[in-house]
Amino acid sequence: MNIESLENKKVKEWSKLNQKKYRDELGLFLVEGSNLIKEAYNASYLQELILEKGSFLPLDVDTYYVTPEIMKKISELDTPINMIGVCKKKEESELGDRILVLDNIQDPGNLGTIIRSACAFNVDTIVLSDNSVDLYNPKVIRATQGMLFNINIIRKDLSSFIPLLKMSDYKIYGTDVDGGINVKSLKEYGKLCVIVGNEGKGVSDNIKKLCDKHIYISMNEKCESLNVGVAASIILYELDN
Repeated sequence: MNIESLENKKVKEWSKLNQKKYRDELGLFLVEGSNLIKEAYNASYLQELILEKGSFLPLDVDTYYVTPEIMKKISELDTPINMIGVCKKKEESELGDRILVLDNIQDPGNLGTIIRSACAFNVDTIVLSDNSVDLYNPKVIRATQGMLFNINIIRKDLSSFIPLLKMSDYKIYGTDVDGGINVKSLKEYGKLCVIVGNEGKGVSDNIKKLCDKHIYISMNEKCESLNVGVAASIILYELDN
């Protein structure tokens, strides 16, 4: 179907998806570029395909051809790409044995990095705290490079969710730069939950109290801390090897 008017109902609906309010209301979000679109399609999340006239992407989904002006209105990028996908939000699936909990992560790039590492190192589920950055923030989506479609990601109130995990026999490990168990020495083969905290403050005090033990990364004393995306990636690598 061809659309040429900026006032078209579909165009207005798509444009609204750059705002969290409407993503939540409609249960939809946007992805830009062929790689993200193909990942969404392969995971059965792609609902509609928007192509700039003259572009081509042969996918079995409702496809709309639009003008460059419309693409610019819909796109969140300064220089729009010539294809955008409209996706439905992810549904929850089984937790699995390996869970990564993110407590108040705020930077979209950090969340995207952590999601990619979680996929790489065999995490079954990522749990976002209610106060973490929106999973469907366009910057998060781009940073995941499509890996958000390949892992279970849910959002929970941690103060009530973590006790439920403990009741289900998960061992809860919170990260703490001040001590605990060196992650290199941690060998845990049962149900495991690792909690990574906020960029500046770490794991919040009320969540720390719910942990069974704490873990840290051994490093040169000249370095006080690591970026949370880097730290989470190292921890997940160590636990997977």
